[in-house]
Amino acid sequence: MCGIVGYTGPRRAAPVLVEGLKRLEYRGYDSAGIAVQSGSDLKVIKTVGKIARLKAIVPADLPGTCGIGHTRWATHGGVTDANAHPHRDPTGKIVLVHNGIVENYKGIKEKLQAKGAVFLSETDTEVIAHLIARYYEGDLEKAVKAAVQRLEGTYGIAVMHADEPGRIVGARKGSPLVVGVGEGEMLLASDVTAMVAHTKRVVYMNDGEVADIRPDGFTITDLDDRPVDKRIDSVDWDLGEIEKEGFSCYMEKEIFEQPESIGRALSGRLDAEFATGKLGGLNLTPQQLHSMQRIKIIAAGTSWHAGLVGAYLLESVARIPAAAELASEIRYRNPVVEPNTLFLAVSQSGETADTLYAMREVRRKGGTVLGICNVVGSTIARESDGGVYVHSGPEIAVASTKAFTSQLAAFYTLTLLLARMHDMSPTEGRRFMEALRSVPDKVARTLTLRDQIQAIAKKYAKARDFLFLGRNLMYPLALEGALKLKEISYIHAEGYGAGEIKHGPIALVSPETPSVFLVPDDFLREKTLSNMKEIKARGGPVIAFGVEGDEDVRELADDFIGVPKIDERFYPFLMSAPLQLFAYFCALELNRDVDQPRNLAKSVTVE
Repeated sequence: MCGIVGYTGPRRAAPVLVEGLKRLEYRGYDSAGIAVQSGSDLKVIKTVGKIARLKAIVPADLPGTCGIGHTRWATHGGVTDANAHPHRDPTGKIVLVHNGIVENYKGIKEKLQAKGAVFLSETDTEVIAHLIARYYEGDLEKAVKAAVQRLEGTYGIAVMHADEPGRIVGARKGSPLVVGVGEGEMLLASDVTAMVAHTKRVVYMNDGEVADIRPDGFTITDLDDRPVDKRIDSVDWDLGEIEKEGFSCYMEKEIFEQPESIGRALSGRLDAEFATGKLGGLNLTPQQLHSMQRIKIIAAGTSWHAGLVGAYLLESVARIPAAAELASEIRYRNPVVEPNTLFLAVSQSGETADTLYAMREVRRKGGTVLGICNVVGSTIARESDGGVYVHSGPEIAVASTKAFTSQLAAFYTLTLLLARMHDMSPTEGRRFMEALRSVPDKVARTLTLRDQIQAIAKKYAKARDFLFLGRNLMYPLALEGALKLKEISYIHAEGYGAGEIKHGPIALVSPETPSVFLVPDDFLREKTLSNMKEIKARGGPVIAFGVEGDEDVRELADDFIGVPKIDERFYPFLMSAPLQLFAYFCALELNRDVDQPRNLAKSVTVE
């Protein structure tokens, strides 16, 4: 949530900033603004609404080759022009943009007001600008360092001063910042997508670090002025991967990219000789991995649903006790960290605040944490003891699709690796591996069901409530299907274990409330059919996502989608895309903003 971009170099800054902010739209925002420096003049332009509105009010000939920009997702104060970033200090010489939350801003603000300070916004951010001004004595970097040491909470900031042309100072704690290293120009952003059009050479900042960037280079130091030696990394994807490439929106594109993204997540990770998985970044010896007696998965949102699937697999296939925990709960529950327990922190962005803080609490207690992330160089990836990149590529739409199935691929590979270390035979390992290798092609086949799914979505899109029901591995998929529908169509939906409907949810069943059943041909198929009959007996419409050729399910359901047949352990992959398409087409029918649903952000970097 929120986005930062900064530029200093030979070019006019405004177009670079606006373009960068446009590429950060997916993070979620409700206002935007830029500040551009021309000589000793600082021009601030900001507005509520979309980037297109900002672009329309930025003069085409706006001078200045150094600037900062921001997309704001409101936390402190409403959605107004005054609360939009950038913010100034009382002298007007300092401009600042900020991601994160200053938890002690109220106390600081009251003390400053007692000394005569006047505030022009309701934000927590404005107090940072005032503090920097109080500490400024001719060196912006020193003033920033002094100011941030008074802050409690999280921040990623970019600051300019009118008396120091061409200079941007950035600092981070709990909110990502990346330095972009160009030829005679430098960039600063909260996400590499804002700068990849200009450079692929990046430096990932850590908490407690301050970057001083100028057109000819950068330095990074800690809050005690000690230089920090940083490695310059290279972004391994191209600009085309963050373009729509003929699709109507990013979500549609990302749904249809899943055969390729799952293939990338599996590439090089299946060992045919030993019929096992290969995950080179775990940083654990085979002996250490084998000694793990329990696995706990820490995640939020869609990643938690992937973690639930992973926990089912690890227990049923690898025979290791496993559970998926909500990161926002485990952090404050004073978790017991037992010996020989492996923790897995799962996050698409690698910056999810709840997951990051929970991971830090577990590591503080001596736990071993592996990260499962998509974004290379992200904080969770850097701070964990090892881990797995899922390689789904940039995911721009707020609602996660291809990252979810890539996370599943990581869990299936880990399950195979651990199962072969324990009781799984080479013969069974080969069967499991071959089924996993068949997944990308079979997911591609499910995507050919597009028109059928669109017709069903058109039929039911005006319903106010949905139930999503499944058993065993389909229970997490029911939760995920309901979440996708809520996220992008704003239709109320609940996911349940199908066996739970008689314990309360069946009271909701009516002709106006459709139930979506997930019915693979697994060992619980007959029980799920019984649950479908319970709904039908009470007049509830039934949409069934089953297996092609299953006439029993087809006859019982009002509407039926049949996915290809596969080993029953692998249906989570094949049910994912149809559920995503169903939510997508319902949202289109209701004319929703699919890529940027209201109130949501792609990377949730505050609690």
